[in-house]
Amino acid sequence: MDRLQAMRVFSKVVETNSFSRAADSLNLPRASVTVIVKGLEEALRIRLLHRTTRSLSLTPEGALYYERCIRVLADIDEMEATLTQATGAPRGKLRVDLPNTIGKLVLVPALDDFCSSYPDIELSVGFGDKHVDLVRDGVDCAIRVGALSDSSLVARRLTSLPMITVASPGYIDRQGTPECVGDLSDHVCIRYHATGAAPTSDMTFIVGGKETHVKLKPGLIVGDLEAQLSCAVQGLGIAQVPAFMATPYLRAGGLVEVLPDLPPPAAPVSVVYPQNRHLSVNVRTFVEWAAQRFEQAAVLRDIFSRSAQPKSASLRVAA
Repeated sequence: MDRLQAMRVFSKVVETNSFSRAADSLNLPRASVTVIVKGLEEALRIRLLHRTTRSLSLTPEGALYYERCIRVLADIDEMEATLTQATGAPRGKLRVDLPNTIGKLVLVPALDDFCSSYPDIELSVGFGDKHVDLVRDGVDCAIRVGALSDSSLVARRLTSLPMITVASPGYIDRQGTPECVGDLSDHVCIRYHATGAAPTSDMTFIVGGKETHVKLKPGLIVGDLEAQLSCAVQGLGIAQVPAFMATPYLRAGGLVEVLPDLPPPAAPVSVVYPQNRHLSVNVRTFVEWAAQRFEQAAVLRDIFSRSAQPKSASLRVAA
């Protein structure tokens, strides 16, 4: 038996809570994963997992063995990462997950730079506003917008997106112009909530230097930023969206700013990755590249926002 491979397979089964998902993540047949784990148990002469047709769970001995496996595998990964750094450029597979709008507007235009700079990295990019389970789905790192809810992940802040509160002129004509946050109780909210993300209040404003949460009438909840913006343009309610997305509609008159003197707090943009991936050269390479890209994009966004302020409304966003 290849004991090291068996440890990796067993650890992946535990992390994904599935023989099938572990097999997919490791590019192995499911039967092979089953045989390897069974062989490991026979070699150790202990049961590591309780198996039913619907679930898996660790035995006490399995939990102890898993903890030791993680330590051993982390040490090996660290050693290999050190050697890789010493002997050449990063190489191998790297799977990342990006939010739809931010990923396509900020990172995709520069992917040619990443691919040419690191030709030995086999990059796989997924897009979606659903927060995937990085360990279960075999994703090395992900970019996420908003508050982070999974404390088991390592996170690095990349930037903060200025936000703005908007509605269509037609909606304002029907419902009236809010003059203060108290007026919002009669208005409908279009709220963005990515699947798997931390739940948020309906709307948040900076009032007197402090964040104030405001409850609006029940409205739409969407899992895509572009859909949220489209719903606002259609006049379905008031929305808080990234300022750079709303600016073209503000310029064209499709949207107007609501409560310009009370901006929403900026939305954090972070890159996250599992703790056992913090030593991966490929992950560190992508994180550093993404951080530089967002830093450059932030400068361009600020210039664009200042030059694109609409004449009919004062565009004020959080710094």
